[in-house]
Amino acid sequence: MMALLVAAPARAQIDPRGALLERTGWDAITAGQGAAAAKAFREALAADPKNARLHLGAGLAATLERRDEDAKDEFERALVLDAKLTRARALLGEVLYRLGDLSEAIRTYETLTADSPEDRDAQATLERWRREADLHDRMQRAIGSHFTVSFEGPAEAELAAQALESLDRAYWRIGPLLGVYPSDPIPVVLYTSEQFRDITRSPSWAAGAYDGTIRVPMRGALDKGTELDRVLAHEFTHALIRTLASRNVPTWLNEGLATALETGDLDWAQQQIREAGAAAPLRALQSGFGRFTGDQAKVAYATSAIVVRRMLDEAGGVAVANLLRDLGEGADFNSAFLHRMQRSFEEFW
Repeated sequence: MMALLVAAPARAQIDPRGALLERTGWDAITAGQGAAAAKAFREALAADPKNARLHLGAGLAATLERRDEDAKDEFERALVLDAKLTRARALLGEVLYRLGDLSEAIRTYETLTADSPEDRDAQATLERWRREADLHDRMQRAIGSHFTVSFEGPAEAELAAQALESLDRAYWRIGPLLGVYPSDPIPVVLYTSEQFRDITRSPSWAAGAYDGTIRVPMRGALDKGTELDRVLAHEFTHALIRTLASRNVPTWLNEGLATALETGDLDWAQQQIREAGAAAPLRALQSGFGRFTGDQAKVAYATSAIVVRRMLDEAGGVAVANLLRDLGEGADFNSAFLHRMQRSFEEFW
């Protein structure tokens, strides 16, 4: 679906200023500049509020900034104005999925594939979501105070209970450190390895995923309690980070905090970097790690964890949490880092 981000739709004649704002917005989308795109489309919509293309652009800008509720509203407005705007429908389905509304995401893609039967990617996504919905309908649930764990059958009930206990330990260990607690229970789903790969499309080395739901492959976890604790603590930290900042967080900071708070021991990370010969350059760790091989990912996670552990040791968890809040509100990273860490990032690393 990434092609949706780069090409502005064909448009009828509009006034010159509106055309300039729209082009500015699409150029910003192409460059990945969500804030600039949002500003351009907001100004364009003030003059032309019934333009479906502009609502599509505003939705894409919101998506870039991880403002999924706003994106949903904009895509829905675009479709009210132009029901055949398939790009808006495709993106609406993706946003609904990220928001956890799987049934509505499926309905949206059913309409999309009916309108565009040649779109094989959309059809494949729809089929995958249907498999996920069918699986979740069969699942049982263990409900705790802060988490709800879904699992497939009685054989996994013991693991679900163990997962709840592990998550509660992480909740009371990591929450106070950062000074943040989720306001709503966090959904957790336990999968077989095959189910996990099918639903998350994660790389083969991934031990878990968080997309609003913590998703974990079981992999004989009852026999490896410490590994289950590590993975669940990691994904729970991602949930806390999302609470603090839904956008604008470098991947090395996101993954580094989650990795640093898995356990108190980072000897493995130091060893990993020694074996690799050098830490990974942070400029290469700004975006997702899914593109890395297993060995590259190990160095990326090790580097990120060591950097963030130093931040925690020097300034404390609350300062790091406040840095994340600043980033989520759109602050420049270097300025926010200087404010919260009390020295420049260039001096720090």
